[in-house]
Amino acid sequence: MKDWNYENEQWTKLPTYLKHLPLFTRHIDFFSVCMRFLWSLILKNILYKFYIRLEVRGTPFSEIYKTQPKLIIISNHASHLDAVSIAASIPRRYWLNLYIAAAKDYFFSNPLFMFFSQHCLGAIPIDRKDRKGEAINLILKLLTELPRMWLIIFPEGTRSKDGKIQEFKRGVSIFSERTQTPLLFTYLDGVMELWPKGQSMPRPGKLILHVGPVHPPGPIQEVYAAYKSWVMTINPDAFPAATEEKPHE
Repeated sequence: MKDWNYENEQWTKLPTYLKHLPLFTRHIDFFSVCMRFLWSLILKNILYKFYIRLEVRGTPFSEIYKTQPKLIIISNHASHLDAVSIAASIPRRYWLNLYIAAAKDYFFSNPLFMFFSQHCLGAIPIDRKDRKGEAINLILKLLTELPRMWLIIFPEGTRSKDGKIQEFKRGVSIFSERTQTPLLFTYLDGVMELWPKGQSMPRPGKLILHVGPVHPPGPIQEVYAAYKSWVMTINPDAFPAATEEKPHE
């Protein structure tokens, strides 16, 4: 796939997968607004009401929104359900400011996925093989220049194979510290049972999203320690034994 310079704001030269981002479009994309609204109806009023029963515990997002115009929302990552589950828990009136950091090689791998990722998820493509730092610069630019932005990102970097929370990659701290954006801790309980890695479709069942504290920007070791301490109060078995944990990357 051809490399693109994320700093290029010339509309005619932008790749399709970037044309939904407001810093580049410079206008409200009403098509995306309509698609996002329709998707919210399907997600909130059907899928997460009748197929998956989603319960949200902790501080209401409406309260957080009043004081936190910019947030990096972090969570454990064990399933393709994770991002949409967090989105389903957030009131749809905030969705135009909600973005998801998504693997470009998966969520933008074909025209159907690309359409869904752009117009329904508000996904920001992250090239996991990027060695130039362009994806990092794109997110830094959005967090710096947008007046409001909630970014969902999974600091483990990839889905857990056994559901245990692995050490965090340092990217989330780079975004947070360089833009002085606080982090909102969330934890998904039960997602591994509904859609584990390798299973083709999710099972019906119950899922709980715990909304925790807002943590100030800090180095990744500090963020991971604080997140682990909070999650352990919910699920003492959420992390692997100390001898199993891998060093920070």
